[in-house]
Amino acid sequence: MNFDIATTSPVPIYRQIVDQLRRMAASGQLKPGDELPSVRAVAQHHAINPMTVSKAYSMLEAEGLLARRRGLGMVIADARPASTAQDKAAMLLPALEAAAQMARQLGLPPAEALALFEHCLNAPSKKENHD
Repeated sequence: MNFDIATTSPVPIYRQIVDQLRRMAASGQLKPGDELPSVRAVAQHHAINPMTVSKAYSMLEAEGLLARRRGLGMVIADARPASTAQDKAAMLLPALEAAAQMARQLGLPPAEALALFEHCLNAPSKKENHD
């Protein structure tokens, strides 16, 4: 598993990891018992500080999304309520609000902004192109 880390983003790297893991768990891409890559492996792959990855994993462990398994490292926790469509929409809303604000600032008509969003939804992700 690779994370999409944007080092130039104003969003802290640990927050990017936390948010991505929450979304992958909410969507069912990660299921209870799935193992996460080690802190060291993530840090080396993305050339980031291991403490950053550790902070993200610890936050998710504290909220119950991750569990530490002896000999396995971190896994997706077993006892999690299923995410509803409303939960998923709540996760997406901040990004859509930011995109809407940017479209307004750029003076894009709503129809053009919606067409761009549809294009992004239908285009293969960067991750799919690199796998």
